[in-house]
Amino acid sequence: MILLLGASGYIGGAFARELQRRQWAFRPLSRKEVDYSRFEVLLEFLKKTRPEFLVNVAGYTGKPNVDACEVARADTLAGNALLPQTIAHACAICAIPWGHVSSGCVFSGAKVTLNGQTRAEKDLTRPDLRSLVEQSPDAIHGFTETDPQNFTFRDPPCSFYSGTKALGEEAIAGVGQSYIWRLRIPFDEFDNTRNYLSKVQRYEKVYDNVNSISHRGDFARACLDLWECHAPFGTYNVTNPGFVTTRRVVDLVEKILQPARRFEFWQNDTEFYRRAAKTLRSNCVLDVSKLLATGVKIRPVVEAIEDSLRNWQPE
Repeated sequence: MILLLGASGYIGGAFARELQRRQWAFRPLSRKEVDYSRFEVLLEFLKKTRPEFLVNVAGYTGKPNVDACEVARADTLAGNALLPQTIAHACAICAIPWGHVSSGCVFSGAKVTLNGQTRAEKDLTRPDLRSLVEQSPDAIHGFTETDPQNFTFRDPPCSFYSGTKALGEEAIAGVGQSYIWRLRIPFDEFDNTRNYLSKVQRYEKVYDNVNSISHRGDFARACLDLWECHAPFGTYNVTNPGFVTTRRVVDLVEKILQPARRFEFWQNDTEFYRRAAKTLRSNCVLDVSKLLATGVKIRPVVEAIEDSLRNWQPE
């Protein structure tokens, strides 16, 4: 039996559907049923039920977005750093392997190759780098799982949300047997306030940047595939291979879903952060070579976006 924490959430729902599709026995566990944020309560429950594997999708993302985490700091820290630490130690005592949904938002920018030299660049909106993204995309490389995180409390500035997600990864590293699955900007064909494609269509103006993103269903499948194929425990970037600019996403929305729509963009970062955001946003490119090397298959990002838009299901 697989124990699923956070099944009622946006990503948790995708795991529940995928587990049902595979006909794997699983039990969604709510905190109302068992307060798994308390170490002794979770430990006793694990000793009694002995799940084969545990999936943690619970955490604190803030509603409607990460700006809320700047206010609800205690809840954000508890959900993103203390909870995974609690789960890690309880699972280690019971020798139960588990997987934790983390975030690629612990990075900003990408690695860029210029004149034969590769270096990390935090801001891909710089005119010289943005033209490189458009004209020489092969020069843009994603951060790997071994690259130092650069959008955290240890490498500021960062959002409070990103800082706590990085702390969560630190807290569970080397404790027991676990996967850390890094998600980025989830989307799919189902209209939802948490869906990136839905957000883009509802924004007053669109913020243009460069990102790796994760199709929600593809993400859940890939994570469970890692467990099923007995891939080595550790950290995995789980995004659809490649990267996209917001302008590319908007072009696809206009072409496939809303041919009469013409989107407006924020003029620059200054305008965006003055009028539309309260905290810094992570925009980054991740490398998924480690994931693909295990034999796990996942669609390229543009293919996944196009498929989602062609099969769009309004809320």
